[in-house]
Amino acid sequence: MITLRNVVLRRGTKIVLDDASVVLQPGEKVGLVGRNGAGKSSLFALLTGRLHSDKGDVEIPRHWALAEVAQHMPETDMPATEFVLEGDIRLMAARQALADAEAADDGHAIADAYAQLMDAGSLDASARAQALLMGLGFKGTQVDAPVNSFSGGWRMRLQLARALMCPSDLMLLDEPTNHLDLDALVWLEAWLQRYEGTLIIISHDREFLDAITKVTLHLDETKLHRYGGNYTAFEAMRAERMLQQQQAFDKQQERMAHLQKFIDRFKAKASKAKQAQSRVKALERMEKLAPVLTASDFSFEFREPLNLPNPMLMFDTVSVGYDTDEGEKVIVRGIDRSVLAGQRFGILGANGQGKSTFVKTVARMQRPMSGTITEGKGLSIGYFAQQEMDVLRPDEGPLMHMIRLAKEVSPNAREQELRDFLGQFRFVGDMVNQEVGSLSGGEKARLVLAMLVWQRPNLLLLDEPTNHLDLQTREALSMALNEFEGTVMLVSHDRALLREVCDEFWLVADGKLAPFDGDLDDYQRWLLEQSKEAAKLAKEEAKQALREARGGSAPAPAAVTPEPAQAPAAPVKREDRKLSGQARQKLNEQTRPLRKEMEQIDAKMKAWAEERAALEAQLSSPGQTPAQIADAGKRLKAIGDEIDEAEMRWLELSEQVDAIQSAS
Repeated sequence: MITLRNVVLRRGTKIVLDDASVVLQPGEKVGLVGRNGAGKSSLFALLTGRLHSDKGDVEIPRHWALAEVAQHMPETDMPATEFVLEGDIRLMAARQALADAEAADDGHAIADAYAQLMDAGSLDASARAQALLMGLGFKGTQVDAPVNSFSGGWRMRLQLARALMCPSDLMLLDEPTNHLDLDALVWLEAWLQRYEGTLIIISHDREFLDAITKVTLHLDETKLHRYGGNYTAFEAMRAERMLQQQQAFDKQQERMAHLQKFIDRFKAKASKAKQAQSRVKALERMEKLAPVLTASDFSFEFREPLNLPNPMLMFDTVSVGYDTDEGEKVIVRGIDRSVLAGQRFGILGANGQGKSTFVKTVARMQRPMSGTITEGKGLSIGYFAQQEMDVLRPDEGPLMHMIRLAKEVSPNAREQELRDFLGQFRFVGDMVNQEVGSLSGGEKARLVLAMLVWQRPNLLLLDEPTNHLDLQTREALSMALNEFEGTVMLVSHDRALLREVCDEFWLVADGKLAPFDGDLDDYQRWLLEQSKEAAKLAKEEAKQALREARGGSAPAPAAVTPEPAQAPAAPVKREDRKLSGQARQKLNEQTRPLRKEMEQIDAKMKAWAEERAALEAQLSSPGQTPAQIADAGKRLKAIGDEIDEAEMRWLELSEQVDAIQSAS
């Protein structure tokens, strides 16, 4: 159980938490929400012990193992799989214990260390690490590539995989979806739904929060408020709570006005002086309610395009890719499509299939490898790059960006007009001259949006525009895109934005771009099927590794080839049939005890599975006491250990049966 009791936390002169109290039960999945700068990351630092409260108590069970995503970019030539394995602190401790025992030539310690390694699942650890990597979008050829060969976004995925690898009781995830595309996000969502520990997530992706969390913590004006429900339920409950607060405030204001009116009218009258004084005291004693204050809403709109060419674009046998030292690398071939005025496309596809490369080619950031792209007369493209710095200059401020842009599209614009325009996007005062390199991710994204609006485009190309946007700005973007009269091409892992904006989808897969026959739910189901197949393959590889580690080997399946037509076989003699029957009987006698034990294990595993399902149902039901929750959690852990041990024994028995049958 996590308990915060009357906690006060300061960062410099700023108060982040003021008399904050909350209780989180073991196994709860919690969404931590609040405006940017409210102090969500500081609360994480408090839970990890990197910060200490100025007042109050923070209680977390001492024996709980903690997992979180490290924010620094790793610089190492360690293979990716080994880097992820190091996240398993139990496995690393067992490895170190074995190394120390071998160095001391201590037989007992060596035996204990091997037992620790078995308990930590060392035999299939590499397979589990690689399954995490592939679920997060890494290809099979990349799982053993050096860490420093990956770009920054991919290294953050490595840090995420390392955190997931850690056997933990508490997991803290701060914006885990920022560097993921939709296929990796769907996989992560399914993985976190199965996670059995306590989970706290900071995220601006409402569908992600809705799918995983059952509790929402709202950090607002230095206070923590707990809501029982996912993000959508939280919004509804908070709206109701704010309405009740406002009604209570209005009612109190009426009461105070009535008291003050009585005081003002009768305080000079001797006959009413005592009553007037009584009301003065009542007014002084009254605990003043604060009015409901909400974060200032942010909204914007795209200007009406000057024209709408139709068609806007035509692709004739276009291939897209990029230049390498070895020559051209083509990713998507044979694109034959037309883009019409007013269409709204969501571009789907697994990581590395070519979505961003296609968008960059349309945005004229790189040339097509072959084929022809015909642009409609008057086409004006607004491009939001996945990496904002592709279109921004780090050493210039927002105002300088707007001045340079205005020279190209509206030379008569005055500086004050540009300042006022930037103010609509929350760049006020000295912020207009602050170097872009020092701005936050959300501020950079808002600057790119401001530049897009000023350009007055008729075709918007948006490549992951929500990566650094909070929920309010995402809502504003969704509304602006829905009112935009031009054409939209959107690459995003934000499913709420895709659903609200896009009318149709294109799928980039297997080197082709084609319409996707289905909606976003169909695409998610397809992605989950893909991840299940990958998990199944990883499990088979783990079993193979287990057999090999135990000195056995899986029998190779015999090749089945059609037999040529043959004459009927000669009748089998009675003596041969007798010998064959005796051999079968002997084989059955040898394998019967083994098969009987396998059947017993199957029955036990079925019973454990039913017990585990019952315990999970018990934990999800309301009204559980902390002791009941703790007991159920301990039993779930014990069942998992028993299942692991039983699976190993079943594999041993299966190998023995195979060996006897092969020898016969």
